[in-house]
Amino acid sequence: MATTATTGNLENAQNIIITAARFTEEHNAPAMALIEQMNLPKGAKQVTVPKVGQMTISDLQDGFDIVDEEEIGMTTVDLTASEVGAKVILTDKLIRQSANNIFSIVGRQLGDAMARKKDTDVHALYSGLNGGTTFGAAGATMSLANIAGAIANAKGQKFGSQIYILQHPFATFDIANTAVTATGAAAGIPDGFATDLLNNFFSNIRPLNGVPIFEDGNLSVDSSDDAVGVIADKSALGVLKSVDTRTERQRDASMRATEIIITADYGVFEIDDSKGAPLTFDASAPASGA
Repeated sequence: MATTATTGNLENAQNIIITAARFTEEHNAPAMALIEQMNLPKGAKQVTVPKVGQMTISDLQDGFDIVDEEEIGMTTVDLTASEVGAKVILTDKLIRQSANNIFSIVGRQLGDAMARKKDTDVHALYSGLNGGTTFGAAGATMSLANIAGAIANAKGQKFGSQIYILQHPFATFDIANTAVTATGAAAGIPDGFATDLLNNFFSNIRPLNGVPIFEDGNLSVDSSDDAVGVIADKSALGVLKSVDTRTERQRDASMRATEIIITADYGVFEIDDSKGAPLTFDASAPASGA
């Protein structure tokens, strides 16, 4: 019995684009997976995040009133979301004359584009943390001593209990040459981080004092071959999601084409300046051998 081709075959192929785009975007934006996640409630235009100042507990004496009054010192940050998106037009002729992998190629490209957008939006916040005072320094190598010093300072300044480091792979190469690589599950990504989203970006360097190091090739390298990464607690930065990444098809009959549209509605923000710092190291491309 002959097989009858239907328009459903094209729809199934287009689903490959949607699935590939969603998966690629979700699993290629490590910076987004390392910050606080918040959702915008339906009908709301913003979320207000409060921050309360540090308080002191006093010693008490039996029979005496508490006389020390603590100031709440509350400040707030208003978070809003905005839309981003892109469109690809696949003509019927292109689809007819291309191999089936055109759909997975387009899906990966759309997913990569959304991942880069979200990643670089988060990267832009790093330089403002800690009042703009960076750990590390321009031209400094990401050596074991330098990174251990940055971690000690972060813990000494009480960044938090879920501190992480993110830097460019060219920078982490320096510590990979000298540090002990992770072995076994116990030496991998610490609890509290999304292992399924971050495994591909974990440096495989044994977490130093419990602080994991992640690599992100989307981090920009300046003209002096330096990269500004981050050392921070997860609570330092946050993302507010109104609509998560959405991929849709729309048929344009007059153009004999199908539009593939990817959109998201979100915003990334600094929540607590005191919970992180920019981390600047040399990111010159290492020699790749003969």
